[in-house]
Amino acid sequence: MKYTQAVRRLLAVTTLALPIMAAAFPDKPVEWVVPYAPGGGSDVVARILSLPMSKTLSQPIIINNKPGAATNIGADYAAKSKADGYVMLTGDTATLGANPALYSKLSYNVEKDFAPVGLMARFPMILVVNANVPAKNMTEFLAWAKKQPDGVSYATPGAGSPHHLATELFRAASGLKLVHVAYRGAAPAVQDVIGGQVPFMFVDTASGYQHILSGRLIPIGVASPKRIASFPAVPTIAEQGFKGFEAYAWQGLVVPTGTPADAVAALSKALLAALETTEVKARFQTLGLEAIPSTPAQMAAYAKSERAKWAKVIRDSNIRLD
Repeated sequence: MKYTQAVRRLLAVTTLALPIMAAAFPDKPVEWVVPYAPGGGSDVVARILSLPMSKTLSQPIIINNKPGAATNIGADYAAKSKADGYVMLTGDTATLGANPALYSKLSYNVEKDFAPVGLMARFPMILVVNANVPAKNMTEFLAWAKKQPDGVSYATPGAGSPHHLATELFRAASGLKLVHVAYRGAAPAVQDVIGGQVPFMFVDTASGYQHILSGRLIPIGVASPKRIASFPAVPTIAEQGFKGFEAYAWQGLVVPTGTPADAVAALSKALLAALETTEVKARFQTLGLEAIPSTPAQMAAYAKSERAKWAKVIRDSNIRLD
């Protein structure tokens, strides 16, 4: 009898304790905020990675596109979200690197409001020209550009974009007179370069891959330290006289500051596992993307160095977006 009563008391205590025990993370769908419109490179990367990540987490990942204001709309939304691990944000060159210098006032603080999960991918930049430009390499491009009395126009997907900043970095290194022509997105910028309305641009591999393969865009140089696997015959800009020249559009994953450590660890583990899958590697290679797996600490250090780099370019070029 006493044994039965003891068991009943133990069961009662256990039952009462169950509702207050924390459930293992995650126990519901996770929201992934992409601060760009559907169909662009950032959206594609999120959708490629979300499938294997959801399998590791055993929960669906729902993509929520919140484009506008150079990623500031999506970043503000994520920064003000509950810090429980169920809202994460694609943080990229713009959000974490350039925007603090481009805007005098932001509704979020990149250093205080976001906790890094890990880096995802870099979009190598390639300086490309249309078929009307008499240049196949950097020496020929520079010779042609210096002969243009009014300078040379270049296209970008928008003011303050990584493409814009990369070209400003190149302008400072080359001393060329360049005129910025900003478009609303990569697609129309690329089309006008192909059509001859603008002679050149820095294009990311995801946007320019097919056009370079078809010969409609002529690659002059890659803005990365090493040649890229997608175009091994294209030399780097550094190889062609601009030592140390480097410019990427990069992306990482962040969550609101204060997110529990176990949730950050679970998301980081899922991201690293996704980047190692055969399917993701194949898709990245097709798009000319470079996977850059990292720990949260490594991402924090990388973002800090990028802020310092682009702040100088933005300051020296006197670029402001407000």
